[in-house]
Amino acid sequence: MYKHLLLETEGNIGLLTINRPDMNALCNEMVEELDRALTGIEQDSGIKALIITGAGGRAFMAGADIRELADRDFILGRRQTKQRQDVFNKISNLPIPVIAAVNGFALGAGLELALACTIRVASEKARFGAPEVNLGIIPGDGATQRLPRIIGQGRAMHLILTGETIGAGEALQYGLVTKVYSPEELLDGAKGMAETIITKGPLAVMYAKEAVNRAFDASLQVGLTLESYLHALACASEDKREGVQSFIDKRKPEFKGR
Repeated sequence: MYKHLLLETEGNIGLLTINRPDMNALCNEMVEELDRALTGIEQDSGIKALIITGAGGRAFMAGADIRELADRDFILGRRQTKQRQDVFNKISNLPIPVIAAVNGFALGAGLELALACTIRVASEKARFGAPEVNLGIIPGDGATQRLPRIIGQGRAMHLILTGETIGAGEALQYGLVTKVYSPEELLDGAKGMAETIITKGPLAVMYAKEAVNRAFDASLQVGLTLESYLHALACASEDKREGVQSFIDKRKPEFKGR
């Protein structure tokens, strides 16, 4: 079905693996495949959480395909970054949580793919960076906007302007990732996190993700208004009634997503 991706499901968890021999580098064909895969995932009501990782253990995604980058001029630069931003936005805007399980290099486009995910966890061997300045360009797939929102302007400026890479420990310190695992435990750790999330009310998870995603898009007052309305929507759901009643009854809730 896909040349550069593997898509599997384990129960209600989708596992999307970047699978390209060249250190999982992002090529134009892979962008189109990601777009199709994400559309299918969004339409699959059986998938309640998604994990994205890289095949081979060495790289999550070690940047963009440099051979394709060599052909970019102004027109291609604008067209291709716009297309990639749209696909990464689709990851960010999925109604389900998306966990990046970063198992190696996440550089350039790989960092930007991870930044678009809801939560990032990493292997002890993971490396993160935005090395575009080394090629005489700047990030184009979201790093200048998402990275400062996640780790702060100063640290983002440092990484983007120097092109330096950081390891999993620094990424954890920066808040770029929330958990660090041994390479052998990474995928199980990500699956465990996904399993925890999907036991919660699916509407609540969707609304919470939406509210947090919009936190930096408007003023505090506008954000608080959005939060209030999304909270009210959750209060009007069957899931809310079930959640409250199950707490009173001291039993596990049986959420229906409605």
